[in-house]
Amino acid sequence: MIQTLFGSLEEEQKKPSFLDRMKEAVTRTRENLAERIEEAVSFSKEIDRKTLDDLESTLIGADLGSTTTHEVLEKLREKADRKQIKDVDELKRLLKEELLSILTAAHSRPVQKVDGTPEVILVVGVNGTGKTTTIGKLSQVFRSQGKSVLMCAADTFRAAAIEQLEIWGQRTGTEVIKTKAGGDPAAVLFDALQAATARKTDFVIVDTAGRLHTKSNLMAELEKMRRTAQRIIPGAPHETLLVMDATTGQNGLQQARQFTESAGVTGIVLTKLDGTAKGGVVVAISRELGVPVRYVGVGEKAGDLLPFDPKEFVDSLFA
Repeated sequence: MIQTLFGSLEEEQKKPSFLDRMKEAVTRTRENLAERIEEAVSFSKEIDRKTLDDLESTLIGADLGSTTTHEVLEKLREKADRKQIKDVDELKRLLKEELLSILTAAHSRPVQKVDGTPEVILVVGVNGTGKTTTIGKLSQVFRSQGKSVLMCAADTFRAAAIEQLEIWGQRTGTEVIKTKAGGDPAAVLFDALQAATARKTDFVIVDTAGRLHTKSNLMAELEKMRRTAQRIIPGAPHETLLVMDATTGQNGLQQARQFTESAGVTGIVLTKLDGTAKGGVVVAISRELGVPVRYVGVGEKAGDLLPFDPKEFVDSLFA
């Protein structure tokens, strides 16, 4: 018993922290930022507007986007005009403060309180972003916390989506409520919520069709599902998560805006942050969409979906 306890403690200590995993995921962005900041400052005797102008392309290149970059640099220019940026360390500290302020403002958006069970999470996004995989990983997150989960295969337009969700169900030991391909998504959701209510399940995670919708089609389909959910569980869905592919950077933002406006998105799951993605896109999403990043995907395994922490993410960009 004692050996088992010490073994689990050692495993826990070896387990990398969020900061360690984020540092690994954004290595390329961090190295590029550090190098360019040092480069910009090395040519100046003092940090002034010209120095900060040289940083503009670096921040845009890190996927902060032009809107966020201009806003951040304007605040730093005001400090530079007052001679408040003495050296490169001070510049990094102030830049971290500005980025953290943006992330914290979006992250402070309250999560809807859920009375009783189940909590219903609607997952939206276009095909190819990792939506169905994210649902499987999210199930693993909740199950690792000792919670019970049902997955609802309401993306009935693609047989492959149902099959993929079933595979994740087997991997994570989670039951999947489904119907045949081409069935009514709202009917599958009805069955899933009835089952979850009867069993007092903690979470129902709902996959939705990942087609590129027109706004009216998206609204009609999701509204029908919402009405179905609310008939069984008042206040449902409690969270609507938009899955975004981090490697699409600024190009994915316009698509995300449409979903945010049409689908009532309450949070973002950013996948593939460990690939060719640039970490600044996290800040751009928070600033331009005003929606918090709830989770980030940093790998292919079931345990590679991490609850997002604004401070540790910013630290990972400069550590």
